[in-house]
Amino acid sequence: MVSNTDSIENYSTNIQKAIKALQRGEMILLFDLEGREAETDFTIAANAVTPEYVRWMRKDAGGLICVALDSEASEELGLPFMADIVREANQCSTALHKIVEKGGDLKYDSRSSFSIWVNHRDTRTGIPDNDRALTINKLGEIVEKTLNGEEIHFGSEFRTPGHVATLRAAKGLVHERMGQTELSIALAKIAGITPAMVVCEMLDDETGRALEKGDAKQYGKDNDLVFVEGEEVVEAYDIWLKSQ
Repeated sequence: MVSNTDSIENYSTNIQKAIKALQRGEMILLFDLEGREAETDFTIAANAVTPEYVRWMRKDAGGLICVALDSEASEELGLPFMADIVREANQCSTALHKIVEKGGDLKYDSRSSFSIWVNHRDTRTGIPDNDRALTINKLGEIVEKTLNGEEIHFGSEFRTPGHVATLRAAKGLVHERMGQTELSIALAKIAGITPAMVVCEMLDDETGRALEKGDAKQYGKDNDLVFVEGEEVVEAYDIWLKSQ
């Protein structure tokens, strides 16, 4: 983990800015890769999310608000991939056979990182900003506890179906998959914060499509948000790995 100024200085100036922003509990903008999804996501630590941040994401980003979770913690908590759940359910419903994810289905990757959708048990409907913020905070908390060696029963705190999508990071992170899930968790590890990160795609209000990178960069400048690209994250993550 990054814990001092000397180690932070190993990274590019832009990554240093992103690290410091995330450590302060602030939002950054994260672009994956041209030719992949080519999307920019609002990105923030799950532990830092407030109802105001949820409102900001749904109004100015407009995409799906998801929580990316560390692979080791996901494994320990027993969180499955949604595609695997559907494959199992297909044993009872032949209708699902036609919709379950297959190799080659995704135009931008080999598989999806979606796990289950949850609400924390202390929420009411789960969808208002304050409910989603609570669920997101508790996901961050349970990941932190799990990685610290505490034995946690996921179902004692969460129920599914719910209104917050969880994403399970690939074990090899950006060396296995270059999604926003893996990029955001790689950033969390570099920054030394709990590897549970909220991501939400930025959409164009006029076209309804992913916001162009140039427009996302301008939004970042206008709102004093650090903008980082996937390739920068991979470079920084490789430096981080060598220091471990």
